[in-house]
Amino acid sequence: MRAALDLFTEQGYDATTVSEIAARAGGLSKMTFFRYFADKREVLFAGQEAHRQLVTDAIAAAPAPATPLEAVAAALGALGGSFTEDRRDIGARLLPVIAANGELRERAVAKRAALSEAMTAALEQRGVPGLPASLAAELGTHAFYRAFAQWAGAAGGPPLTELTQRAFGEVRAAAASLG
Repeated sequence: MRAALDLFTEQGYDATTVSEIAARAGGLSKMTFFRYFADKREVLFAGQEAHRQLVTDAIAAAPAPATPLEAVAAALGALGGSFTEDRRDIGARLLPVIAANGELRERAVAKRAALSEAMTAALEQRGVPGLPASLAAELGTHAFYRAFAQWAGAAGGPPLTELTQRAFGEVRAAAASLG
């Protein structure tokens, strides 16, 4: 991922080949790259399945009396905690690369939708009806991505877990103010 991100930053996403990424990553072959990633954009979105599993597990593990929003807050805590400080720099470099390329923006939207769908399904497994489950998941997803952008742009700032919980509180308050 670091090799791909370096190359995308240096020469642009479109101008970078899989062979160049493999070579920069320590002399790997193109075939080795394709054992792990379907295409060059997927290298930037590695770990998506792990993120979905984290939120699903956290929602399932939330105490029985937890409201849907409390279960989502637990999921956001688990997800935010998976982003260690050494990944902040990657986030800061990743966001502009994604923003500069339509194909990557499209993939990022799909990743965001998949995270929300995973939270919705986990809430439904807890017995939350479809619409409330979906709304709670969307609020949580919005809060996470809002916090991630703040975290990535603030070297030495608060941890992502703190920013995510703060953003979730802001999103919840904004939703409540809609009346």
